[in-house]
Amino acid sequence: MAFQGLSAEPEKVASLGTIVGKFIVGSMVKAPLSVYENGVYVLPMDNVLANKGTGVVTSVPSDSPDDYATLTDLQKKPDYYGIDPAWVEGFVPVPLISTPAYGDLIAKTLCEKFKVKSQKDRVQLAQAKEEAYKEGFYHGTMIIGKYKGKSVEEAKPLIRNDLIESDEAVAYSEPEGLVMSRSGDECVVSLCDQWYMTYGEPEWRQQVLDHLAKMNTYNEETRHQFERTLGWLNQWACARTYGLGSKVPFDEKFLI
Repeated sequence: MAFQGLSAEPEKVASLGTIVGKFIVGSMVKAPLSVYENGVYVLPMDNVLANKGTGVVTSVPSDSPDDYATLTDLQKKPDYYGIDPAWVEGFVPVPLISTPAYGDLIAKTLCEKFKVKSQKDRVQLAQAKEEAYKEGFYHGTMIIGKYKGKSVEEAKPLIRNDLIESDEAVAYSEPEGLVMSRSGDECVVSLCDQWYMTYGEPEWRQQVLDHLAKMNTYNEETRHQFERTLGWLNQWACARTYGLGSKVPFDEKFLI
């Protein structure tokens, strides 16, 4: 976050204090866009005695198989998880999205389909999660809130913008997995100056396609590979600050 302009001092993390996760379990917090106006409980996803955790996230047991499995575990074994049974007793997920294939409680339906018994069934949960997110995003319709009736695909960017404009959210990026540099350093996403080649510019792309049509590629598959790449290639980062290359004419500290 510090490398994306979200800290008080750029590229420096300011620690405001230290807290042990188990001490906030059972606290009531406000969740953005929640129907629970008085707040929701902070609950653990693992045995609270393990003291694990990196933050508090909103739980969506109606549409997230992971969250639904966690809720059922908490309801079955509150003592094991170190919580008051009253915090989860009788709780029923609020439907948010309706899908043609799985109705309006997609997480419950898929957990039953893949025979998920608890949050420890990681393989089945991974299958259920992939199916839930794909079905929900591409075929789901919002059935609650400001964008009721809109497709999830339409509503998602609108809700994102609403949360950012109301100062309840910030835009944040992270890699899909661990990224290591050639020097052995762990990489983060950083907001910095970067020049791009606009390979998707229509006139430029057409010139390339015209040249390709005249080329002898010796193999039709090679020609198809070129055509496929030209079909999706849009902007491509081209600048570095050191090494071999040509200086960017209008910004000579960068190289192509």
